[in-house]
Amino acid sequence: MKTITQIIAAALLIITGNTAAFAVDNAATLGPVKQIKAGVLNVGYAEAGPANGQAVILLHGWPYDIHSYSAVAAQLAAKGYHVIVPYLRGYGSTRFLSAQTKRNGQQSVFAADIIALMDALKIQQAIIGGFDWGARTADIIAALWPERTKALVSVSGYLIGSQQANQAPLTPKAEQAWWYQFYFATERGQAGYKANTCAFNKLIWQTASPDWHFSDSTFAESAASFDNPDHVAIVIHNYRWRLGLTTGEKQYDALEKRLAQGPVINVPTVTLEGDANGAPHPDPAAYAAKFKGKYVHHTITGGVGHNLPAEAPEAFTAAIIEAGHLAE
Repeated sequence: MKTITQIIAAALLIITGNTAAFAVDNAATLGPVKQIKAGVLNVGYAEAGPANGQAVILLHGWPYDIHSYSAVAAQLAAKGYHVIVPYLRGYGSTRFLSAQTKRNGQQSVFAADIIALMDALKIQQAIIGGFDWGARTADIIAALWPERTKALVSVSGYLIGSQQANQAPLTPKAEQAWWYQFYFATERGQAGYKANTCAFNKLIWQTASPDWHFSDSTFAESAASFDNPDHVAIVIHNYRWRLGLTTGEKQYDALEKRLAQGPVINVPTVTLEGDANGAPHPDPAAYAAKFKGKYVHHTITGGVGHNLPAEAPEAFTAAIIEAGHLAE
């Protein structure tokens, strides 16, 4: 059996580019999707690994889904971790329990959903990892519910924002990178996204990961999750809420007030960035001070883009293992 020192050493070799130290299963598939009532949702999720293993919750972003973690989940399960990969609201088989519930996409609601899922699954504490919307959600959980977060892995670092902060204009080049946010602010954009969801999202995949030559079948596997009755509503509300063009729900006002203050994160954290991320993202130096606990950052080289868990699963897996050891 390998010692902890050997495991960490192997993980660091992976992160710095030596994949020979790790058995990679890029062809892995997730197991059958399960359903559980949690909060206002009936959540669809994939589960892998022994039930008594260290819990790991992996969160996807837009426009992706749980299949970004197929290889990561298999690798972690093989090492004895208990892995949960849920569909966020508006994706896959996750459904609202009531037709009357607001189709809300504000940032805090996703974190509240995951806390409700943890309660439903009787998971008191987990290592939480994510990218894109999933990284923001993981950051929020670590900031507001540190007692539920053993450790954090966040692609692109600290992504907690606020409507107030988003009122400040960016440079023209930075604004251009957010073109889809402004498109979604219009009724034309909402109609266009509804009419062309898959084509739109495939374009985002291509521009966010310019060096990732994914297959049509890989995209189709995730694209099935966009065929959710609430998908368009959640996506449009998310981006309009960011700009203050629509309101959230009052029961989340207190959470958003705390998030608007830019809370620091004290749980042990590993942040990751791909060297070819074509989506808007902060420079690692800009957010390092937000992580006050044990903290490590890795930039993953080799043309790795925005969907880092799918493009570099061995590096993401290693980061989860490393974050767990930081917490020990």
